[in-house]
Amino acid sequence: MKKILFTFLAVAMSLPLFAQRPIHGTRVETIRHNNHSNATYYGLRLGLGLAAVHSDDKQLDGGSTQAGLNIGAVAGFQLIPTSPVFIEAGLFYVEKGGKGTFENKKFTYSLNYIELPITVKYIVDLDGDFSIQPFLGGYLACGVGGQVKDYGNRAAFSSYNDDYFQRFDGGLRLGCGVQYDVLYGEIAYDLGLANISHDTFDTAHNGCFYINVGVNF
Repeated sequence: MKKILFTFLAVAMSLPLFAQRPIHGTRVETIRHNNHSNATYYGLRLGLGLAAVHSDDKQLDGGSTQAGLNIGAVAGFQLIPTSPVFIEAGLFYVEKGGKGTFENKKFTYSLNYIELPITVKYIVDLDGDFSIQPFLGGYLACGVGGQVKDYGNRAAFSSYNDDYFQRFDGGLRLGCGVQYDVLYGEIAYDLGLANISHDTFDTAHNGCFYINVGVNF
């Protein structure tokens, strides 16, 4: 897990280098919401996720929420110079999962992903320094780790196997951010649309509520 986090942080820190942005000499201008003088921004995010998995298979139905880490980086690109509408793309490491009971035995499972969210964001400037930023879009994710813990049988094994979950996920993301100067905070929800169950006749879907903080440059 530490190797995954270190690798991801290195990728996250390098993401801004690939973002298109106007340059004056050697200085990169920061975004100004009041006159949209810069068509791009980038940022770092860190937060808490409250996740659950809803399934019609009782063995997979982890409807009780489980907390996890959410860390990543984003880059935003203005669509029209005269309009405060942006496309924001990011790269995140997120910890999802769920917990519940099956045949009166407690179980938990973690589902850890590398996630790519892409959203359309509308930035409402209030006074030049403070803005409200509602957004809507989607996400794609690939599982990179996770463990099922069966407390009744005192057993633990990988979440991604033929009896439990598939690695790939995707769905909708919606939420709202607020920004003061370079400080940023947001709430968001991932609504999983992909069936992550390996069973052909059952379904399982992720759901996760996020609270993130960070900075935009």
